[in-house]
Amino acid sequence: MTKVRKRHNTEFKSKVAVEAIKEQNTINELTAEYGVHATQISNCKKQALAVIPSAFNTKQQDNEQAQQAIIDEPHRQLGQVISERDWLKKKFLTAHLESRKQLLEPDSKDFSTRKQCELLGINRSSLYYQPKPISELDITLMNLLDEQYTKTPFYGVKRMTAYLRQLGYRVNHKRVRRLLRQMGLDAIYQRPNTSKPNPEHQVYPYLLRNVPITRCNQVWSTDITYIRLSKGFVYLMAVIDWYSRYVLGWSLSTTLEADFCIDTVGKLLHNGLHCEIFNTDQGSQFTSPRFTTPLIDSGIAVSMDGRGRALDNIFVERLWRSVKYECVYLRQFDTVNQARVGLKDYFEFYNHERLHQSLDYHTPAQVYLANNSSVNPVIYQPNSILIL
Repeated sequence: MTKVRKRHNTEFKSKVAVEAIKEQNTINELTAEYGVHATQISNCKKQALAVIPSAFNTKQQDNEQAQQAIIDEPHRQLGQVISERDWLKKKFLTAHLESRKQLLEPDSKDFSTRKQCELLGINRSSLYYQPKPISELDITLMNLLDEQYTKTPFYGVKRMTAYLRQLGYRVNHKRVRRLLRQMGLDAIYQRPNTSKPNPEHQVYPYLLRNVPITRCNQVWSTDITYIRLSKGFVYLMAVIDWYSRYVLGWSLSTTLEADFCIDTVGKLLHNGLHCEIFNTDQGSQFTSPRFTTPLIDSGIAVSMDGRGRALDNIFVERLWRSVKYECVYLRQFDTVNQARVGLKDYFEFYNHERLHQSLDYHTPAQVYLANNSSVNPVIYQPNSILIL
């Protein structure tokens, strides 16, 4: 039997896009609330972000006003009626989907079910089918995979599958691979480079082999990790200074789109912060020209890890271990906002209170701020120069 593709009107897509952009709820929660697949939600978000700038095109608005001025009186009256109808319709569309469904009259002789759905902004197929959000079992498996990956980042799909089976879960390697891909996790080990990058995305060479790290703002690095919630998950991105281990910026997102990475780095550059080399992995978020171009324009050299090399971005990997063992695993975040507040508190602690043995028991803030202050002298001298 052929599946009928669901179609949603523009008002519905706009509402979904706004909720996705606000990032107050996880994709899983939005899927359950609006009955839309996670991929559709991501697409609505991208389309909305793409067209928002055009809303401020005053020239286009002037043209529309000029066209409206030539409409005669009957047409203006008709337009008024349509506007009033649309206003009422929008009021209905702001109501929760379930509330609008309750207004349906299956036995109505005046309006068919199809017409009622159109007027109420309800996709008719949603009356008969609801896409399933990520299952509770998948969330449990993803949390287990996240914990095990933090301990053993070199475990691939086969070992992760064996690990879950030892815990009593009947899973196959296809399911484990799908979940790891959804979490953005990739095992760290040497492998043949059989995948070809997007031809539109340039992959830059790794610039830090045998380079001594001797000062702050010499090298920054970034990565993305999975953060579990009680009924879903979010993605965390952070930028760290290699020399001082200072976290310069971070952000959360409910999707793996590149925008939250671009925005975070953009804010650092806008605030006058600058480094000599910016190191990332070869993820699509970081190979995107939208991410690399502002760095290059600022005179920053872009460096990218070799695929699957553990030591190329070791400081971010260590940061993720600290974040998860000292914050995420000790607390249960229920919502995106709770995670955002909890991580804000943790990064304040990490930067300003947490002592690092590798920093001679100073905090990252003491090292970074002292080395970037014209008033205070340098208070930290490394015992040895770090060479990767």
